[in-house]
Amino acid sequence: MASSLDNVRPIRQLPSSPEAGPPPSEKDGAALGQSPEAWPGPELADPRHYLNRELSWLAFNERVLGEARDERLPILERLKFLAIVGSNLDEFFMVRVAGLKQQISGKVADAPPDGLLPAEQLARISDRAHAQAASADGLWLSEIRPTLARHGLALVPAADWSAEQRAAVRAAFSSQVFPALTPLAVDPGHPFPQLRNKSINVAVSLRPPAGGRRKGARASLLAVVQVPQVLGRVHRLPVAVGQAFALLEDVIAAHVGDLFPGYSVRHTAAFRVTRNWDLLFDDEDSEDLLSTVQEELRRRDRGAAVRLEIAAGAPPELERALAAALGLEAADVYRLEGPLQPQDLLSLGELDPRPELRVEPFVPTVPAALRDAGSVAQAISRSDVLLHHPYESFDPVVRFVEEAADDPTVLAIKQTLYRTSGDSPFVRALSRAAENGKQVTAIVEIKARFDEANNIAWARRLEENGVHVVYGIIGLKTHCKVALVVRREGGRIRRHVHLGTGNYNPQTARQYTDLSLFTAREELADDVSALFNMLTGYCQPPQWKRLAVAPLDLHRRVIELVGREAARARAGEPGRIVAKMNSLADPEVIRALYAASAAGVEIDLFVRGICCLRPGVPGVSERIRVTSIVDRFLEHSRVLAFGEGERAEVYLSSADWMPRNFHRRIEVLYPVEDPRLRARLLDEVLGLARRDGQKAHGLASDGSYEPIAPEGKPLRSQAALLEAARRGPAKPEPLLRA
Repeated sequence: MASSLDNVRPIRQLPSSPEAGPPPSEKDGAALGQSPEAWPGPELADPRHYLNRELSWLAFNERVLGEARDERLPILERLKFLAIVGSNLDEFFMVRVAGLKQQISGKVADAPPDGLLPAEQLARISDRAHAQAASADGLWLSEIRPTLARHGLALVPAADWSAEQRAAVRAAFSSQVFPALTPLAVDPGHPFPQLRNKSINVAVSLRPPAGGRRKGARASLLAVVQVPQVLGRVHRLPVAVGQAFALLEDVIAAHVGDLFPGYSVRHTAAFRVTRNWDLLFDDEDSEDLLSTVQEELRRRDRGAAVRLEIAAGAPPELERALAAALGLEAADVYRLEGPLQPQDLLSLGELDPRPELRVEPFVPTVPAALRDAGSVAQAISRSDVLLHHPYESFDPVVRFVEEAADDPTVLAIKQTLYRTSGDSPFVRALSRAAENGKQVTAIVEIKARFDEANNIAWARRLEENGVHVVYGIIGLKTHCKVALVVRREGGRIRRHVHLGTGNYNPQTARQYTDLSLFTAREELADDVSALFNMLTGYCQPPQWKRLAVAPLDLHRRVIELVGREAARARAGEPGRIVAKMNSLADPEVIRALYAASAAGVEIDLFVRGICCLRPGVPGVSERIRVTSIVDRFLEHSRVLAFGEGERAEVYLSSADWMPRNFHRRIEVLYPVEDPRLRARLLDEVLGLARRDGQKAHGLASDGSYEPIAPEGKPLRSQAALLEAARRGPAKPEPLLRA
């Protein structure tokens, strides 16, 4: 299969360069205003024109933390954002920090476009991450915990337990907790235990019995008690009014001496270890990819430690002993007064149904084109259909596959699965379709980070039910979201296609903003058929009619579209680019945007997370504006618009503008050809984002983000979209149309 990708461009490695300094001046950027023909190659790129990827991500997580600080939000919504901050940091350390540590240990000296070497990045990350963790910890102590208590949801530390609560904790420990615990000694005969990634543990410093100490024995011994996940993180305490809870690690620490009879407990401290969680294997050398991934999943829980979180009250000698056992430096240790792993505290919300503690629930709507049709297929046969999730229901996407599974006119179903939900309706529908005798193919990405085990289970279940399961192309992740239904209509074959910006996951479809396009257009269907043939068989990549596909031509196509606007601006015509995505880090696309800005193109970028482009630099990027929106739903859709007025072209995509998306994944970019749907995307999706004056932050040239001052009455784009879904299309100020 590798022969079909002979023309894939390799990722360029930029040379090492000095540490990034302040934003470049107009003189520094003068050369960047030249025409594309005179544009310097990547080896000549000025590192001062780029922001560091890792620091940009930490800035995004700081904006998430800002939502937890927002006193206008209900307390459980604030707690949710605090939990997201913790979960985000976990993934960041497990992947990005772990990768930098591997580069340093392997003496890799390559630098990204911003010029920071791995050790320099790690030092800056440590400073920012420690400050962010301390800020989140302080927010919990000063605002979140007291507010929860005022609302009758009190998390009580052990020092504040009443006599009645202490008695209840003792009884619960003896009957429910003690039988599930295993004390683990740490000495020459008992090596430090291999603790699971992200597990919570209690470190215990013990003093041996006075009469039983041997000559030369240590005065203080170390032991570890793992906190069982199966028991739940919070335990209910008796209280006169409201509800009160204790953390399980506090319950264990209060009675841990029962596990070491004859020894006296000197100190206890809860701690948590974060490990390298990346899969390490070469799939080109793997004869059985499924078995190789399964073996790596078993190994991954034993990956190298990259972070130690420990209770703030732990004595220094206990911290040093744990860090030494885990092979960590002092900079890898994070002391916290609040709970480790705050994600577990979301369970408090499940124990209290009061609506005033949470955001107002909403019911996604179904557009009339689908609501009034007898089936999803009938609606698609009439015209293209666009859905904006979660404002509009994801159910039609599920119905699209479910109806096809039972429709006698359907001959074949093909679908990609990157991430899906537990008990996935798509897996059930594809299995049923195969049992009904249809030709069913599923492209299952078993290397989808953090979902590998789930996807392996789905792959096996699909195969058992007769679905032809393919794991994609060696060396590439299949990240595009595409479904194809082949049907016989009135004696001829017709194909219906679903293309999405998000995953086939009904759960995240209620939490992420994404877009779905249904179409029966022949040229798009031809391309989707060719894409599936490329993924499942031996074939040379076709000449795409409507799609651009990574890693074949998507990168080139994006740069061409940007360059076309630059050429128009240089010719005296208005040039316009508006793009919405999750992340922007590809250096060549950034340089193309700089060239377009220098040529006179007005550029608005809505980038939720990582952005390595430095806007507002005179002579380089002064016509580029970068906005990030962090709100109730995770902004996840990718929408691109090029041109002004009637000639504006609009595209949707599964890909962010990142090197990995352009060069190491199967991704698709596709046009929205229905004029009604184009106008909706321009006015409603991109137009409302531009007018957001409540949840939008603008990126400055120094890499900082500041709230955007609203023009007139402040608008909150997600609230406007919820209202638009309830009452029909909104009428925002036109963004690109004349």
